[in-house]
Amino acid sequence: MGHIFASFIIVLVLTSLCMCARADRVPAQENIPGDSHAQGFSYIAASYVKYLEAAGARVVPIRINRTYEEYVKIFNSINGLLLPGGDVDLQKSEFSRVSKIFYDLAIKANDALDYFPIWGTCQGFQQLTVLTSGKNLLTLTDTKAVALPLAFVPAAQNSRLFKNFPKDLLQSLSEENITSNFHSWSLSVQNYSRNAKLKRFYKVLSTNTDGRREFISTMEAYRYPFYAVQWHPEKSPFEWIDKPGMTHTPSAIKASFYTAIFFVSEAMKNQHQFPNISEEEKALIYNFAPVYKGLGSIFVQNYYFD
Repeated sequence: MGHIFASFIIVLVLTSLCMCARADRVPAQENIPGDSHAQGFSYIAASYVKYLEAAGARVVPIRINRTYEEYVKIFNSINGLLLPGGDVDLQKSEFSRVSKIFYDLAIKANDALDYFPIWGTCQGFQQLTVLTSGKNLLTLTDTKAVALPLAFVPAAQNSRLFKNFPKDLLQSLSEENITSNFHSWSLSVQNYSRNAKLKRFYKVLSTNTDGRREFISTMEAYRYPFYAVQWHPEKSPFEWIDKPGMTHTPSAIKASFYTAIFFVSEAMKNQHQFPNISEEEKALIYNFAPVYKGLGSIFVQNYYFD
């Protein structure tokens, strides 16, 4: 799985006082065991924050161990949610509890024509499959540190996510090893096809294989603005550990920014806002300082939270 602690990144809409960039929310998650830099008990990798900021969003971290009422208030103040990568229990962790609260609120909001997008990366992808199916249907794959091309299915051509990507970028994504995979678990095409809830909810856009099992690498919901990638678009421009699977080619970085711009543009369709400027300023990630962990770390920088 990708690495992330129990905090969400969400796209926030600015107050009506100015027409500026939206902000994204990202949930934190429980700290990785053995992290010598850890402060508090949860974290968010800074690469997810930079990923959203590079596309014109502002980020609000969603802390774990808060009350349901607090999360409802946050939901009504932000414009979208990014579920990051990580390595926590998808059914019993605080990250999973908070994810379910926001997932349920987003379903209810979208059903009421209140457009609210969710993006899941790696662990976030996996968490969305558990929330939708009510089961953990993941399968072990040999995909811990490898860069792959995407095997697009015909539905990708007219998908919301990919339909406006430049043709040369789509060609690069389909022919070059530029999507970073850092996960041990995947949703196999077989398990997806056997689960009626997942098949009704998500449209498969691309698949990959580890040589033995074919798994889903990109998907989007049919009726809801929910998007999920098993790969890591944020790593190419912002993470630098020297491992197989890390790629910094121009096409990989271009793919990162096009996915981020797409998601932020989705968040801009939402009209939630904070009650006032003061509350908005207190919520932003700018109030926290990232901790430099070194170039040998899976994350160059982390934000830590109590």
